[in-house]
Amino acid sequence: MSKNSKYFLCFYMLLLLHTFVSSAQNVHADNGNGTYTNPLISADFPDPDVIRVGDTYYMVSTTMFVFPGVTILKSHDLVNWEYCSNAVPRFDFSKCYDLDGCNRYGHGQWATSLKYHNGKFYLLFITLDEGGFMCTADKAEGPWKITHLPKGFYDPGLFFDDNGKIYVAQGYSRISITEVDSNLHAIGPDSLVYTGDIRKGLEGTHVYKINGYYYLYCTYGGRDGMQVALRSKNIYGPYEQKLLIYDTTQGINYGIHQGALIQTGTGEWWTILFVDSGPFGRFPSLQPVTWVDDWPMIGLNGKAIVTYKKPGVGKAYPVKDLPTSDEFNDTKLGMQWGWNHNPDSTKWSLTQKRGSLRLMTVKPAATLRDAQNTLTQRPFAKHDQTVPTIATTKMDVSHMKDGDVAGLAVFQDPYAFICVKRENGASYLAMVNNGEMVDSVALPSTTVYLRTIASNSSSDASFEYSLDNKTFKQLGDKLMMKFSLKMFTGNKFCLFNYPTQQTGGYVDFDWFRVN
Repeated sequence: MSKNSKYFLCFYMLLLLHTFVSSAQNVHADNGNGTYTNPLISADFPDPDVIRVGDTYYMVSTTMFVFPGVTILKSHDLVNWEYCSNAVPRFDFSKCYDLDGCNRYGHGQWATSLKYHNGKFYLLFITLDEGGFMCTADKAEGPWKITHLPKGFYDPGLFFDDNGKIYVAQGYSRISITEVDSNLHAIGPDSLVYTGDIRKGLEGTHVYKINGYYYLYCTYGGRDGMQVALRSKNIYGPYEQKLLIYDTTQGINYGIHQGALIQTGTGEWWTILFVDSGPFGRFPSLQPVTWVDDWPMIGLNGKAIVTYKKPGVGKAYPVKDLPTSDEFNDTKLGMQWGWNHNPDSTKWSLTQKRGSLRLMTVKPAATLRDAQNTLTQRPFAKHDQTVPTIATTKMDVSHMKDGDVAGLAVFQDPYAFICVKRENGASYLAMVNNGEMVDSVALPSTTVYLRTIASNSSSDASFEYSLDNKTFKQLGDKLMMKFSLKMFTGNKFCLFNYPTQQTGGYVDFDWFRVN
């Protein structure tokens, strides 16, 4: 081999290595070469419903008890997504959303139906305790108007028929169709149209009318969920059922289910479903759809794809990453942030100290679960999930009062955090694992850097501190993260400051940086 040939071979191998390493570090799905790799988004965006309006795709997901919530993303190619709006800024329909003696962990908004009809966007969802809600807007960016409905619909699928009638499909195991008026008030009975017969738990219904058939696009839920379609020439049935995909191969597509059918402007068909993906939550997945005997079959040869050619939308669009890090230089929070339950808007600020997030204490709390104004965001996994996700924040604690607890958490059930505690005029660092203090050391400074290293693949999260942002030292033990149905969201990174004795103290977070 010539010297030049050896040179080009080495160069090519280095290029391949660089491409592989870069892809492993990626959190976006776009590979930059006309292909994409699932997960579509490596973070907790479950129960997706997706529509196309013109050349723009919109996706809504479940946020439960986090506000601003009911997150809507937008895309032009189904692969690269960006934040569009959080449709519900706060939820003032129960004191439990204010953590006022009760909470809505594992409850709140879920399984939302998204539609566009006659120039208006619609969202329809249910909460387990408060019932049904409709949100409407002229633009997906908002503002959105929320209306409490007289009747709630379980896992609703809103459908505007071409004859002017409006229906909602709903139910768990037993799927019903209900006719509603333009305000989404029921004007007909709940008519049972199908009882799931593969196993218990037929749910997550979305409704489509394609080539003369009504399709109820449903899931049999669970970690090993499966996606099915029911079809009929009449909205009220009778319906026949087809299993579309049941991919039980352990890994990236295990139990792929519950989502939406989408047709591109160029005529291609796709589906976005979700996969239970570990403690970080439920990740959406983009799969091709092929019509076989008028059934929308998912993936290839009965299996979900991992890497595949991007949808042909007639134009190329740039690679996008959803934001995570924040220098807090703006006068409003980025849309990646959400509060654990409703915030007290008078007790946080981005303007009292420009370039910092100030969290003031709200009311005494016994634990982090009870603390108001805990600011959260979803962690993102890497495509190579052996690479952990690292979140670091810089905190000024010079204005804490005795009894105050402030720091950085990984929050689900169980949860853990590293924090600064103020007692008897002195500050110390502590690591708390599910309510129990594991370790503590004195803090000789009013500025401290806190870090968590969380791995979606191993399910553990460790916590570290530094006084110079150069040398970090682990404190306490590791949190073994779980995805508990008591919470029903993925683990979240949290910034918090709560009092156990008195109010009046505050801390300033200078920045929050991920990896």
